[in-house]
Amino acid sequence: MSTNLRLGIIGMGNIGRHHAGYLLEGKVARCELAAVCSTSPGKLESYGARGVRVWGDALELIRSGTVDAVLVATPHYQHVTLGIAALEAGLHLMVEKPIAAHKADAERLLACAARRPRQVLAGMFQLRVEPRYLRLRRLMETGELGRLVRVNWINTDWFRTDAYYASGGWRATWQGEGGGVLLNQCLHNLDVLSWLVGQPKRVRGFCGFGRYHRIEVEDDVTAVLEYGDGVTGVFVASTGEAPGTNRLELTGTRGRAVLEDGKLRFTRNDGDMIVFNRTAKGGFTKPEIWNCEIPFENAAAPHAQLMENFVAAIRDGVPLIAPGADGLNSVELANAIVFSSLQGSAIDLPLDGAAWEKRLGELVAGSTLEKKVVAGGSDDFASSFRR
Repeated sequence: MSTNLRLGIIGMGNIGRHHAGYLLEGKVARCELAAVCSTSPGKLESYGARGVRVWGDALELIRSGTVDAVLVATPHYQHVTLGIAALEAGLHLMVEKPIAAHKADAERLLACAARRPRQVLAGMFQLRVEPRYLRLRRLMETGELGRLVRVNWINTDWFRTDAYYASGGWRATWQGEGGGVLLNQCLHNLDVLSWLVGQPKRVRGFCGFGRYHRIEVEDDVTAVLEYGDGVTGVFVASTGEAPGTNRLELTGTRGRAVLEDGKLRFTRNDGDMIVFNRTAKGGFTKPEIWNCEIPFENAAAPHAQLMENFVAAIRDGVPLIAPGADGLNSVELANAIVFSSLQGSAIDLPLDGAAWEKRLGELVAGSTLEKKVVAGGSDDFASSFRR
């Protein structure tokens, strides 16, 4: 390996160009942008002039010997195909969210990685370095929040227009994306949810498919989550609700933490509410509380932080902030919520990935959507949806 890790980016849509930007600005130590790849030649013109190799074929880039690692930032169904090809070529791999369009495919990618333990597989889940979520995680780990009782997250500030969905032929289709708001907009939120409180044991989803848009996948979701030991949760998401809300509420036996409007507020009980309940003499008394606001700043460059950690994992063996295996959890949650809604009943986790893959195949085969794509959209690698 050269002095710097030679990284290639496959897929130069909005997020691919963002990654290329901070790499070219030198924001990741010991890493250089060595190559970029897109099926749209116009997206590559500026990079060749800066000494970056450009490719129109991802497999040619992977097998070229000009990179040590790749970041896959193509539409969802390409992630596993290209990820496996990269691993089999001996490359380290970073995958944009989601790591796969469905659980069975994610398991194929992880199985390939397990056979190559010397290679690093990471997921680009940059919310894990955001101080607001780190503060929440610390409240839970230190016991300040007490034993978890309930989690509620309203994610309805993902408003998108029909013009957005018309910007790419792969967007919001069973064939091109494998799902809607859960698999696209909310994957980071589902990752954080799993990272904070773990996977639920049972899921019941209620989804609106094309409720607000001319699409066939879910754009409105309410999910009930059961974690065991009486712990429950509700997850709400929509791309058609305006003005929308982003409110995460964690309730424990020692208090409640609410993240909303850029503020993290903690209402702390003077003691555990269960103990108070069993020892209080009055029927209408409550524990005394303290109200406080926990300060935080937004992460300056969260994507670059994840990439720097990826480089350090390869070069120094440091633990990954977002191991690729963790990417299975958010995909499983997204799949299970939609599957539950379609069959009209709750689903136990772990999800049967093969069963959802079969149902998804039926949705693809039965699709009657005639999608109109607006010229100039961001349809990178959209000509080959499936493995």
